[in-house]
Amino acid sequence: MSATTIIDTAPLGALIRYTDGSPKPPARFTKKLAAWERSNGVGRLVKKEPPRPYPTWTAPASFTLHEGNFASDGVILVTIMRSHSADSALVFEVAEEPKPGQVRVLLDFGGNTELLHLAESITAAELWIAKEGYRNARLEIVTDEEGERAGGADLAA
Repeated sequence: MSATTIIDTAPLGALIRYTDGSPKPPARFTKKLAAWERSNGVGRLVKKEPPRPYPTWTAPASFTLHEGNFASDGVILVTIMRSHSADSALVFEVAEEPKPGQVRVLLDFGGNTELLHLAESITAAELWIAKEGYRNARLEIVTDEEGERAGGADLAA
């Protein structure tokens, strides 16, 4: 799949795998391996952005993947997010979609929606919001038909 297909069809919360098609180098080649890992990986789709016009050019549409956290003693120190533009040469695939019944914790700002957390239930989502302190977050239940999300699937947090 192309990056444009991910932007158009993948739901927030999906696991997206991306690759440049090159084989993984042996672990002993640490610099080559680090370069390969920058172009091959997996992350959870947390944000989609439309094209952004500027006075001299237009930035292409893009999406952001959450690739992981580095934590110490239960405290997240670094969050790894990677953005890909619609004109990316990488090959993408949806590795896993959110399961029906899971709950997205979403935050709206600047005309965009960002996935903060994907919980197993409404109770788990509400506990996560209480723990993390997001006051403006909203909940969205994942349905069997992603196209039918409007109309009763959104809950205020």
